[in-house]
Order: sequence, then structure tokens, then C-alpha cells
Amino acid sequence: MADKAWRKGGVENVAESYDIFVIGGGINGCGIARDAAGRGYSVCLAEMNDLASGTSSGSTKLVHGGLRYLEFYEFRLVREALIERELLWRNAPHIIHAMRFILPHHSGLRPAWILRVGLFLYDHLGGRKLLPPTRTLDLSSDPLGGPLKPEFTKGFEYSDCWVDDARFVVLNARDAADRGADILTRSKVTGALGSDRGWTITVSDELSGRQRTVHARALVNAAGPWVDEVLRGAAGHNDAHNVRLVKGSHVVVPKLYDHDRCYIFQNSDGRIIFAIPYEDDFTLLGTTDLDYEGDPGEARTTPDEITYICASASEYFRANVSPDSVVWTYSAVRPLYDDGASKAQEATRDYVLTTDTSAGAPLFNVFGGKITTYRRLAEAMLERIETELGARKAAWTADAALPGGDMDTDGPAKLKRELAAGYPWLPAALAARLVRLYGTCVRDILGEAAGLADMGRHFGANLYERELRWLIENEWARTAEDVLWRRTKLGLRLQGESVREIERFMDAATAQLLADAGKEKSASPGFGPAAA
Repeated sequence: MADKAWRKGGVENVAESYDIFVIGGGINGCGIARDAAGRGYSVCLAEMNDLASGTSSGSTKLVHGGLRYLEFYEFRLVREALIERELLWRNAPHIIHAMRFILPHHSGLRPAWILRVGLFLYDHLGGRKLLPPTRTLDLSSDPLGGPLKPEFTKGFEYSDCWVDDARFVVLNARDAADRGADILTRSKVTGALGSDRGWTITVSDELSGRQRTVHARALVNAAGPWVDEVLRGAAGHNDAHNVRLVKGSHVVVPKLYDHDRCYIFQNSDGRIIFAIPYEDDFTLLGTTDLDYEGDPGEARTTPDEITYICASASEYFRANVSPDSVVWTYSAVRPLYDDGASKAQEATRDYVLTTDTSAGAPLFNVFGGKITTYRRLAEAMLERIETELGARKAAWTADAALPGGDMDTDGPAKLKRELAAGYPWLPAALAARLVRLYGTCVRDILGEAAGLADMGRHFGANLYERELRWLIENEWARTAEDVLWRRTKLGLRLQGESVREIERFMDAATAQLLADAGKEKSASPGFGPAAA
């Protein structure tokens, strides 16, 4: 098992030189690494924390066109995002699913005809094929209006998609590793020196303190909120200021209604708030848009933000949403390209890519972007890389399923039926959760298990040792937080001693895995001193 994990990237694996070195383990960095590895480039990616530990796990968890961006004439961005929406759904139907959104008409805000025109464009701008079109609702009689206050009598229902954002990132990294990329988590780039012979990059292991030096022909800076910091520090661009940091906060409360639709509410300040069914028993509310200064890793939801989100939701829902009902909050800083907009919510969500050869070797930078357009961003970046390094294989990601996603969009339901037949002892709730997280890879996790006893130690909330070991060996999970808040959302259900028990188990299992892999590495030829 240790050898399998070593070869697949579950344990660090470092060569001495690469074609491309990527800084940043968010959706853009992992998407670029995946695309590049699939085209035949040698790739290494370094992330200073866990994968998706920054912006990419703090989103509203939507694959969407961005309906409100039409107000700011972002037609190119909306069209690209709408096209990508169904494509991504087809390639990852286990972690992405279609969702219908209810937009109540607020008589004091945008006129109904403007909303209808916007939704008409939204339906037709991106070549929608699989998702159903917009329809008008009489909320006074339709059950979907039941949770809302009686003054909201008219509304619209349209389509977008939901995504498990953190898992989306991990699966891109997993696919990149399966195609030959080396993925280094908890590895911070502390220096990068460019010359006409390429980049010399210093990487520090944040757990052990060890440093290593690797070489690359090209460097990709996809550090998200830290992109300017990388330019100022590692790359020596002292005057770098390209991104506007905007904090978005969300709150989770007990389930506010019983159906599967999402609500999108307009606010008088021009912002919007989503109410989204979340993890079966909860409702996700958000987001905010606030300019942010300071360390992006220290962003936290403030009491004022909680009050704002709850008040915005309470303006529409019959039931009062109180800050006292909040069971979890999360915040993330979005690195929006600084286009000089006067308000944070008006700043562009489009991405900007740059190429800098002033150091003698190409440095590629990513500013801005969003989850929905990450694949196209990666393709655009590879076009730049090909200009400098020479082309290899053609673009390929449009029709390539992510790990576990090799099925039709209705495949998850079929897979659950197959599991019920093949593993009749498996609780339905556990089967549904495993399919939602791992798709067809669930068969690799369950393997030859013939009963719950074969799943190993039970940690509560249907989390078993077998799944934990899979996450350690295949998905770079190293701490309880990695598992409970990014690989799964079982942190909503497990607390206290259960969390400490998971942490102790993971510490021991990871230490053993690293020790076994180290023995294998020392006994195997072909590993240079940079990997020692």
C-alpha cells in the first residue's frame, strides 16, 4: 500500500527538474497542473497549506454563469461560464449537480421585466442543453412560495449547478498526479531565482522544516490571494499590486425549508444572498462582499457579517433567521483583479493572465478567476506556456471526466442502486454520502468489504477507518481538519473527543505511511537528492 501511495502522489514525490512548477493548490493551480500534465509536460505543484485551504473552499459552492454579472456588462465572462457549467457537470456528476433557483420579485428593487430580460439572456447566452429553462412562478399559490413572506407573490425559477468546491480542487490534483504531476502539500516556496537557464526554486516543508531546491523551465504563480506576495517575495517584484482582496463570508443554519430548491434574494444595497440546501440537514446563507486588508489566511466571519446575512434572509423568509441559530461560519478572501471599481461587489470576476520574461525565464501569473471558469483559464494559460516551451499534446480536458466522474449525469442514482445490490449491508445514508464524495471511486474504497466490520474503526457520523485511510493515501489528507472540513463536511456532525480520536488516528497512520514510503524510496533507484 505504501508503494501504491508513493507512486500515486499520496506521499510527496519530487524530481530534480520539471518543465513547469506551479505555486498554489487552489482550483486554478490544480487545474493548470492537471491540464499541463495531460499534455505531456513534467509538472510539480507546491501548496503551502492543504489543497483548497484558501479561497477555493470558501465559495458559495456554485457552478454558475453569474446572473448578476450581466448588470455590469460582463457578457464574455457570463457566456464562458454558462458554457462551462454543463461541461463541468458532465465531467464530475458526483460532486456537481443541477439545482433550480427561486428569485422572488422584490417590488422595491429591480422591476420584474428587467429580471425576465436578464433571465432570457441567461437561458440563451451559453447554449444551454441539459438544464431546464426559466419559468415564472406565482408564489402566492406555488408551494415554493410557502417559506417566503406573503408579500412576495411573483418570482422566477432558473437553473444553475451546485459543486463541492474543495473536493473539486482535490480531484483536479488527483487527476494531475495520476498523469504524472508531483503534488506537494504543506510546502511553501521561499525563493525563486530566474535566469536564461530556467528557474531555481526553493521549497520549505512546513511540517519538517526541510528545504529542497528544484529547477523548472517555467514558473506559474497561481497563489490566489497571495499572488502579489509571491511576486514581491519569491520573485522579487517589490511593486506588485494587481489584485483587490474581497472577503466573502457565509453562515450555516439548521434547515429552513424542506424542498430542494435554492433561493436568491436581492438586497437594497445591490448585493445578493443565496439560501442553499446544505448537507441534508442545513441551509447555507451568503455571501458578503467586503474589501479586505491583512493576511488572507486570517479572514474570519465577523458578528456584523453574521447579523447582515441573517437580516437579509429574514427580510424574505417567514421564519426569522437569528444569529443565535448559526451552527458554522466560514470566510475566504477572493483575489479579484483590481480594475478600479468603486465597490467590492462591482469588481470584475473575470481573470487576467500575464507572461513576464524579465528574469530570463518565463513567469506566468494568474489574477482573479472563479471556479466555473477554471478549466478555460487553464487552457488559456497552457496556450501561453506553449508559446514559451513549445507545444506538446492538444487540449484535452473538455471531455475528460474527473476521478470518480466516469458516468452520465444521472449516474449517481444508478451507482447507489448498484451499491445496494453489491453491498447489501451498507447503510443507505453511508452509500449516498460515499457516492456524492467519491463517485465510481467508491468501489476502490469499499473493495472486498463484506460487512461493516471490514470498514474498520467507526469514528461516528458514518465515518470509518477505511475511508480515512483512503483519504490519507490518495488525497493528501493529513489532519482532522483536512478530512472534516474539506474532503467531507462531517465537521458539522462530529465534535470534541471524536475529532481528537480522528486526529490521533491520522497522526499514527500518516507517520507509518511516510515511514514505509521512505523505506521504499531509499531502496528504489532514480530518486535524486532533492527527494531525500
